[in-house]
Amino acid sequence: MKRLILEQSSDEFYTSHSGLALAGACINRYSDLARYVGRVANGSDHIAEIDILRSYLGLLCLGKSDYQAIAAMREDDYFKQALGIGRMSSVERLRQRLDEAGTALVPVINRCSRTMLKRLKAPINGYRNGLVPLDVDVFPQDNSNTKKEGVSRTYKNYDGYAPIAAYLGMEGWCLEVELRPGSQHSQNGFVGFIKRMVSGAKELTRQPILVRADAGNDAVETLVALEDTENTHYIVKWNPRKSDIVAWRDKVFAEGPVKTPRPGKRICTIVVEECRKVEEKTYIFKRVVRVIERTIDKNGQFLLAPEITLEGWWSDLAIAPEDIIELYRQHATSEQFHSEFKTDLDLERLPSGKFATNALVMTLGAFAYNILRFIGQTGLIAPFGSMRHSAKRRRLRTVIQELMYLAARLITTGRRLKLRFSRHCPAFTAFSAVYSRLVPARHIRFIIKS
Repeated sequence: MKRLILEQSSDEFYTSHSGLALAGACINRYSDLARYVGRVANGSDHIAEIDILRSYLGLLCLGKSDYQAIAAMREDDYFKQALGIGRMSSVERLRQRLDEAGTALVPVINRCSRTMLKRLKAPINGYRNGLVPLDVDVFPQDNSNTKKEGVSRTYKNYDGYAPIAAYLGMEGWCLEVELRPGSQHSQNGFVGFIKRMVSGAKELTRQPILVRADAGNDAVETLVALEDTENTHYIVKWNPRKSDIVAWRDKVFAEGPVKTPRPGKRICTIVVEECRKVEEKTYIFKRVVRVIERTIDKNGQFLLAPEITLEGWWSDLAIAPEDIIELYRQHATSEQFHSEFKTDLDLERLPSGKFATNALVMTLGAFAYNILRFIGQTGLIAPFGSMRHSAKRRRLRTVIQELMYLAARLITTGRRLKLRFSRHCPAFTAFSAVYSRLVPARHIRFIIKS
């Protein structure tokens, strides 16, 4: 291999993150963030509130959540141009301004995120029966060995936070992430949260909504709230708590058809209706109950005592019990969405010691999540995603690697800006397709060339 001669240009400007042009178009052209957040610079630093948010959103779209990352962008002309930033902040001012904003901006950013998805006409796909899933779940964030406000013991047995998130459609659009102390039970405040999420989902789709929640939300209040919501169905995992497992086994095997998939294993599923009276109104709730009894394990070993598994699902769907179980099984996909927050966006250990600031950071994280999800669904799915294997959804890490971190040369000619890519750029077709989708030809700001 020949020895390389290293040179640094004195006038040419190159960027390793040309994908910020796509993120900037989503923020500035399709959301009302600049409309609802102050554009005018105020205070001693002369930096507008919108510039603070644009800066941090830009960092999140690159998979960086720490304040220190802004230091490398202060002299980056492309970072400012792509995101429409008027004045860059320092590390200290970014931290201070986010602390000052706190939770006041959280509802505004959530509303602007939904507005962006609506204007982008983001595809929201459901199942063949027309139901669009709305998955609601709590996930823990490990912030152990810190003294951050709100950090407490989570159900995973480590110190951290336990935010609750809602994802819409097969694509997993994030409607909202609400930061919560680690010790807060998932049912605490859940009814108000789910009502807000269903209302937000109906702004984006007219199809019936299928709410899916796990056993932590098995409560009469949850079922009543979902029953009273129009054009909404639900599947909530039943929590057996202190139920008599043997009595349930005898009841289920006596009333339902028993299947024997292999020697020593019996499965039976029945539907049970339960009448509840809540505030002068009577509700009839349907519960699918499944019992699995094993007397021989999968390796052929006889068990001294039968191993009994009792499961159940509350649902108002008028379909076969097996179909209800299968629909709930696909609720597990939301675990991948949690992982994308914690790893791809680097939002496992939150950057601030203040709870309100971290709540704002998680809300901005949901905004950046939707931006990257849209870019991935538009540019990295067939026919433009030929550089990757076929898929219905791209992980955020893939979007960041393939489209956000894409090297290009920034050229200023007259009053125009050009992005020039390498002659061998596998992602150029996908990048130009997304940019043309976001910025019509008559509004082109960057001229994209290969």
